[in-house]
Amino acid sequence: MARFASKALEDKPFVGILLILIANLMFACIDTSSKWLGVLGLGALQLSFMRYFGHFVISLGLFAASDFDFRQLRCERIWLVVLRGALLTASTVFNFASLRYLPLTLTSTILFSAPIMICVLSWPLLREPVGLIRWSAVAVGFAGVAIAIRPFDDDFHVAVLLSLSAAFCFALYSILTRKLAGTVPPDTMQFYTGLVGTFALVPFAIAEWQNPATGFQWGVLIGLGILGWVGHQFLTNAMSLAPANLLMPFGYVFILYLTISSYLVFDQLPDEWTVLGASIIIASGLIIFYRERMLYTRRKTAEAER
Repeated sequence: MARFASKALEDKPFVGILLILIANLMFACIDTSSKWLGVLGLGALQLSFMRYFGHFVISLGLFAASDFDFRQLRCERIWLVVLRGALLTASTVFNFASLRYLPLTLTSTILFSAPIMICVLSWPLLREPVGLIRWSAVAVGFAGVAIAIRPFDDDFHVAVLLSLSAAFCFALYSILTRKLAGTVPPDTMQFYTGLVGTFALVPFAIAEWQNPATGFQWGVLIGLGILGWVGHQFLTNAMSLAPANLLMPFGYVFILYLTISSYLVFDQLPDEWTVLGASIIIASGLIIFYRERMLYTRRKTAEAER
């Protein structure tokens, strides 16, 4: 199955940027759809199950097209691959649960604290040194999170803790993805992501299952898995067409997408504190990103001069 093989990096930056924008649009549609269905009464575990069940069915279909060649599912560090899928599943459950109670703009702002958490966790987990500039950016970023969630405000909702848990699980998932990059083909990880999410959530989904009331609601529910698979495929393909250090800043379009959908679907706009907090978090994330890119470039230059 050619799809399960790693692809060589191609230099098509504009196509890569376009794909990353489309991928984030898919992810924004998932969050908007999940919030809409959650408001209608469908549970977070049922929604999360459908997100991964659809993903798994598509991946299984592609696997079947290769005549079920199980050699293509073998990989090193299989338990890390499974743990990676479990962390993404947990992040989805926490996120979908928080979406029922919080505005899309707030959950997306909190989710983008994940790069800040990755910077903190990369020191103990990846043994990557973190200098003064990045520690300062981390402190500023967490200040932005505090401004956005306003923990001592009368409007503070406990669901914020669910959203923070989603960001934390996503940060750990991203670190594992970094550790596995280059050793496990992206489509193999796609397959296990759908597999782990589906089988971990199926008993909980059955226990709380509620049939959608209309055909349109059924279509939105089924679409969660399709959008998830397509989004991850676009994301993977984008990474194969352009370097990550070019694509990363374009990920923040996710917040813009959710701001638009929040207004169109739920007639909600972010308040001034969410906008301020999001701006600080984005600035902090970009500082960390550009600092890491600068250090990476220095290392490569030094290696080339040896």
